[in-house]
Formats: sequence, C-alpha cells, structure tokens
Amino acid sequence: MSKKVIIMGAAGKDFHTFNMCYRGNKDFEVVAFTATQIPDIDDRRYPPVLAGDLYPEGIPILPEEQLPELIKKHDVDRVVFAYSDVSYDYIEGKKKIVEDAGASFELAPIEETFILSGKPVIAVCAVRTGCGKSQTTRKILRILRDKGRKVVAVRHPMPYGDLSKQICQRFATIEDMERHKCTIEEMEEYEPHIAMGAVVYAGVDYEKILREAEKEADVVLWDGGNNDTPFFKPNLFITVADPHRAGHELTYYPGRVNFEHANVIVINKIDSAEQQGIDTVVANARKHNPGAKIVMAKSPLTVEKPELIKGKRVLVIEDGPTLTHGGMKIGAGMVAARQYEAGEIVDPRPYTVGAITETFRKYPDIGTLLPAMGYSPQQIKDLEETVNACECDSVVIGTPIDLGRIIKIDKPYTRVMYELEEVGSPNLEELLAEF
Repeated sequence: MSKKVIIMGAAGKDFHTFNMCYRGNKDFEVVAFTATQIPDIDDRRYPPVLAGDLYPEGIPILPEEQLPELIKKHDVDRVVFAYSDVSYDYIEGKKKIVEDAGASFELAPIEETFILSGKPVIAVCAVRTGCGKSQTTRKILRILRDKGRKVVAVRHPMPYGDLSKQICQRFATIEDMERHKCTIEEMEEYEPHIAMGAVVYAGVDYEKILREAEKEADVVLWDGGNNDTPFFKPNLFITVADPHRAGHELTYYPGRVNFEHANVIVINKIDSAEQQGIDTVVANARKHNPGAKIVMAKSPLTVEKPELIKGKRVLVIEDGPTLTHGGMKIGAGMVAARQYEAGEIVDPRPYTVGAITETFRKYPDIGTLLPAMGYSPQQIKDLEETVNACECDSVVIGTPIDLGRIIKIDKPYTRVMYELEEVGSPNLEELLAEF
C-alpha cells in the first residue's frame, strides 16, 4: 500500500517538492498540502494538470491549523515540512504537533529537488527575507550583461492565484505583469529586472520553467526568495547575510543551509549595521563555511525628493514580507527617514482598515512601519485606504517598485531606491570573472 503524505508549505517549495519527489510516484499518496504565511492561499486545489495522472481531481490545499485532524482523518504516515524563513525552534514546535498526531516528520529534501541545467547556473539566496538579495541579483546581472552574456533570471515561486495559469510564466514588460495579474510582492521582484531590460521566469513547474529559460540564456540566474534553497543545482552559490540580524544565519531554516553551502557569502548593509553584528556574521562565516569567499557590501540609498522628508511628518512604507515573516524592524524607507531627518514617523496603526488591520494583528511587532501588503485586489484596496487615511505630510516608499503606480496616493510621496556597493576585495566582478 502507498504511504500517505501531507506536505506543509506556503505556495513555493511545497509544490516543487511534490513535483520532484511525489508526482507520478505510486509508492506515496499526497492527501493534502497545508498552507500558511501568505494570506488567502489555502482553500484551493493543486490542479490535475500539475498533479498528474494519479490525482485526477487534484490535491486539496488546506489551512495549516487543520494539520492534526488531517493526519488522523487520513491516517497519514509522513508529513514533509516545505516552507522557509522560520526558526529551528519553530520547526521543533511543528514536529511535536505532527508526532503527537501520529505521523513522522521530515524536512523537504534539498539534493533531490535540484534540477540540473545544461547552462551555467548562478544562485543568489539569503539567510533571511530582506537581506538585500534583490540588489545583489541585479548587480550580478549587470556585470554579466556588460561582459556580453545573455542572462535570464528565474525567480523563486509566488503562485498565489490560479495555479493552472501559473505553470510557466515569462515577464519582459510591465504589461506582462498586468496580464498575469501579479501581486505587489511579485511586482516588487519582477519589475526591477524588467526595468533593466531583463527577462524573468517564474511559476509552479520549475522543470518546464528551466527548459524555457535555457532557450534564451547563456547564464541562468536563480533569484531566490524567502531564504529558500535554490531549485536548480548551482555552479556558483551566493548567499546574502544581514548583520542587522546577526546570528540568524545559524538559527533560521533553511537560511543556515544556504550559509553553510555557499561559495560566496555577501555580508550586506555594513553601512547601516552595528560593528558587533558585522563581526558576528564574519566570525560565523569563517567557522561554519571556511571555504567561502566573503564579500563586504553596502546598500547605499537614493531618494527622489529628499525635501519631502526633512522636518516632515512622514508615513514610511516598507516591503511587506520583510516586515511580516521576515521580522525586520527597519527597512530602506526608515533608513532614509532617519538619514534625511524626518520630523516624525507617523504610526499607521490608528488608520488601518480591513486586511491591513489583520496584518498588524497577526504581526504585532511591526511597529510604526506600514507593510506594502498586496496579495489580492482587496488587500491592495485596503492598503490604499490606509495610506490615504494617515494624517501625515508625505509618504516615504521603501519598496522596490513605484507603489504610486499601483495605488492612488493623495499626498506627496518619494521613493527610496538602493543598490549593492561592494567594499574592498574580493568583489562580485572579480569572483564572476573567475567563474
């Protein structure tokens, strides 16, 4: 008899793990996925077109809160944990819940979920959400393109809509994002690449995605997300660490895996972090991955209209996932507000509505920053209403996209942009030349 399995996920590594390890495998029956972290991604089905012939009705995707009863109801043998950016203590808590319900618990495999490419693969991952992986990826893309290489970026999955329509997606224009009805989180990751004239692939079936990307690439650039491990076997593995959260490179999963397996560790934000935090990350890198090259880097800011910050009462909007499950207390917007001497940081919590109120309820430690949540049209509408209800002089936007293109902001606003700037040697250009 086949063993019954539940895969715990958040619309990312869970689907990839199923595709690589369980699809078409008669030794196992995946009775359900569970979903958490991202709002409104449960109460769906993994469709038959993705699940394969063994699942003519697809596979239900249910709230993680139902896990104990699902284990008992289906007499489940194995539960596979397949999402990221969580502490090892958190995982131990989930393991206890699973084992108390009568099933075995295991982490999603890594080597078994690697896909081999016929083209060179550079993977850029991180130890936590919000380390600065995106600007690192953009810097690598520019270096390679300047050397005449055709680079195609493949982004870690964010399939939060109709999965049957998100099997393999290609983004080369703003219109592509609109056609695919991208969330704010997706636009934050795709738009900076598109603005550079690059092509981005993403979706659900990463075997198909890789084969399509290979057709137009000299080099495949894996743009990792949520501190997950790469889905493609990398020829060059780069991991970004954050001294603002020193020590997390050892205590968060699977960020520690990325940290220990990297060929290159980029220690970012040294221009805004405390020296003690920088020293801690450097020491951990030398102890736990002594063979890795260490690149020290800054994330210098550019502010479009600094006059909208100095002395003003400002509302600061930051990248949503960085503040929520990323647990950051400061982002580019707040750094800019301090650097340009804002008169006051306006607390958005008295003005929140709907899904934004719920976000602060779920993540009470966010504080006086406003996360740019936009996983659904209603959430985007609630974000717009919250911003416009805030009593402030101006808005500081620290997200990677022009949020004013997505929501109508009825007060002056300025964008904060940031890039990677390495300090000393080795730097990425030297390391990529060797590669």
